[in-house]
Amino acid sequence: MDTQLTPDWWPSPAKLNLFLHILGRYPNGYHQLQSLFQMLDTGDRLAFSLNTTGDITVSPEIPGVNTEDNLVYRAASMLQRHCNVSQGVDILLDKQLPMGGGIGGGSSNAATTLVALNHYWQCKLSTDELAELGLTLGADVPIFVRGKTAFAGGVGEDIHPTTLPEQAYLVVFPGVHVGTAEVFGHPELPRDTPPMRWQDYEFESTHNDCQQIVFNAHPEVAKLLQWLVHYAPSRMTGTGACVFAKFETVSQASDVHKQLPSKWSGFVAKGMNTSPLLLKLEQVSLI
Repeated sequence: MDTQLTPDWWPSPAKLNLFLHILGRYPNGYHQLQSLFQMLDTGDRLAFSLNTTGDITVSPEIPGVNTEDNLVYRAASMLQRHCNVSQGVDILLDKQLPMGGGIGGGSSNAATTLVALNHYWQCKLSTDELAELGLTLGADVPIFVRGKTAFAGGVGEDIHPTTLPEQAYLVVFPGVHVGTAEVFGHPELPRDTPPMRWQDYEFESTHNDCQQIVFNAHPEVAKLLQWLVHYAPSRMTGTGACVFAKFETVSQASDVHKQLPSKWSGFVAKGMNTSPLLLKLEQVSLI
């Protein structure tokens, strides 16, 4: 791909965990989960420019993250090795999603990298093969590779696509960074929620098993939920720290967004049953 004055941006969408139940723990220490991943129309962006040197670069650098530890770099490097690709790539990352927010920023970046480079490098890996590779980078990466709003079980790899009403969401970041390992390693984390049938899902009958642990450690997240829940059904997503409220329309979500206290930052997004990443892949595949 020639270097372009206007980069060809690929979407790296956010997700919400509309609920997160922890059923137990496997012998290897991983947690057995049930969750519903809602794809959003908002997120980060990445652009890819192939080179002949074989080098992989990611810019700009993320403060406090070594390039070799960046999930974008790791995804590109892994795919390059796996498919024995001689070309390299220069990757631009337009980072909009907060880190440590529980909305999938890093995992989504990795998935977009795998999907885009599978296309540009003509690796011809199937979605299943890409998802399997992605799982080695993180439990949420396969969800983004597959690009469908879906129920998930196991450690997050047992995926069942579903269709939801495409509601609007106000997603708010309280300025607190929560580490996933910190939450899942907590001795008081509930690990005995009974399994549910996907067909029985209702937002009101589900919850987030991580929520109280995060509230205890980070009271600002609890304050945010207390504020949001006055306007609409609200819940923390994933292991936090972002909290979301769900609305019927974008205008309703935007009205509440305008009232958000300045100490918190947020964005309005629409739920999508098919990820913007998949729509982009369909678009470039037709060219």
